Amino acid sequence: MIYKTISLYLDRPHITLTTYVSEISPELRNLKKKAVLVLPGGGYYITSDREAEPVAKAFFAAGMNAFVLRYSVKEEAVGYAPLLDAATAMKYIRDHADEYNIDENQIVVCGFSAGGHLAASLGTLWRLDIISKTLGCKNSYVKPDGMILGYPVITSGEKGHKGSILKLADAENTPPSQEELDRFSIEKQVDYDTCPAFIWHTGEDSGVPVENSLYLCEALSAHKIMYELHVFPYGEHGLSIATEETAPNDQMIMPYVGRWVDMAIKWLNEALFK
Repeated sequence: MIYKTISLYLDRPHITLTTYVSEISPELRNLKKKAVLVLPGGGYYITSDREAEPVAKAFFAAGMNAFVLRYSVKEEAVGYAPLLDAATAMKYIRDHADEYNIDENQIVVCGFSAGGHLAASLGTLWRLDIISKTLGCKNSYVKPDGMILGYPVITSGEKGHKGSILKLADAENTPPSQEELDRFSIEKQVDYDTCPAFIWHTGEDSGVPVENSLYLCEALSAHKIMYELHVFPYGEHGLSIATEETAPNDQMIMPYVGRWVDMAIKWLNEALFK
């Protein structure tokens, strides 16, 4: 495995991309691989370790190349700063697709909680002028070919995770305008060019209510965007891959929910990239 951590910016070395990439072997056919950009959650205050390397390794074990982004958080996570980080990471992956033996048309983004909001932002807002102007490339170059969203923050409304949205709106102490709230409400950003999505949530999630995923699916359906949704009846927020490694307590070891990884892989192989 090619395991290395790259700083995406000279002036902000803490914004990093870590690679989990198969080395090219002379004994194998070395077919082009799918790739996934993993965006851990953490309310735009941290990037959770539980939703980082374990997730990347799960996709790597399924034959994909994986990348984990540590994006802007805390005081840096204002406006579209995290989105630009995600777009920069996607550009890096496509720029190095040949080097890493990646099919540049089979690169998806996977995010959890606030990282799910960021992944969904990249999947819906990839056409923003600020992206092409900042990165110096066509917007379509950073558009994911699909998105995998785990218990994502989606709405800025009543069922939203207010901490995440207020952090982006830089409005933790000052009430944001409705226009500013709508700007970060992903279900209101869906259009006919939004990425296909695999989405999973639990009905018991009290941190980010399941309505977030339902609102997104309603918007995707209205715009004829392909999606697959799984709502597991049990499980609290932040399950990651629901294994002993990622569970902070025994109650979060849930193989039944952890099936989402295999389901997502099947979606990629048999539905999205059939």
